[in-house]
Amino acid sequence: MASSVSREALAKASEKLTADTAKVTAAQLATVADEILSVAGLLRAQPRLRRALTDPARSGADRAELLRSLLAGKLSEITVDALATLVGGRFGSPSELLDATERLGTEALLDSGDRAGDLADIEDELFRFGQIVSGSGELAVTLSDPGAAASRRVKLVEDLLKGKAKPVTLRLVEVALEGFGGRSFEGSLTRLVEMTAAKRDRRVAYVIVAKPLTDSEEQALASKLSDLYGRPVSLKIDVNPSVIGGVSVKVGADLYDGTVLRRLNEAKQAFAK
Repeated sequence: MASSVSREALAKASEKLTADTAKVTAAQLATVADEILSVAGLLRAQPRLRRALTDPARSGADRAELLRSLLAGKLSEITVDALATLVGGRFGSPSELLDATERLGTEALLDSGDRAGDLADIEDELFRFGQIVSGSGELAVTLSDPGAAASRRVKLVEDLLKGKAKPVTLRLVEVALEGFGGRSFEGSLTRLVEMTAAKRDRRVAYVIVAKPLTDSEEQALASKLSDLYGRPVSLKIDVNPSVIGGVSVKVGADLYDGTVLRRLNEAKQAFAK
């Protein structure tokens, strides 16, 4: 979990980046996001650099100057300024800098999708890809294997998604391959779906049903959940005949399981006592 000082550093960098990119196009913002994420990749590969850029014995200005000396002329001025603001802050540990850089780049990527009007599609594409992965044991193992060459996993994702998903979706899946925030691949995808929904001011409800809901049933469920949580809710529906009937809904830490399978399992446990 990020410390309060690292959250403060990230907030300042985010404010700087938002101000500096207020008038750029969606494509230009996506390029900046990609540059920030490339620096996150560098930090991931270089533990000594992470330590140098979070060294409490150096002043924030010294750490920012070190970063500028490494990146000036190689990345855009907007990217360098945002990252200099970030490393000029304080961090509880070197790993927090990596997490904050990933988060800064990912938020910028989502902002580019928002600017292009693509967030709803990106959210759905991420969720559907997660379903494809979880439905294929071989694919899940391949994409989740940190020992497999990253280039091979990226190529596999590109083959699966290129031309079928938004460019931002593809880049976010690549972020998930790196283990966003130290999570597993599937955990990263789930978190990215939720971040995309949050950017649209929505909660995500993961719904499991035995057979597809009708449009009116979906609308009624979404309306009830929106009333319950006080904000729009985005339904992510998984049709799984094994639950037999009923509905299971998970929103954050809240689980409402009204499936026939759950009731049968409870009855079985009761008889076993």
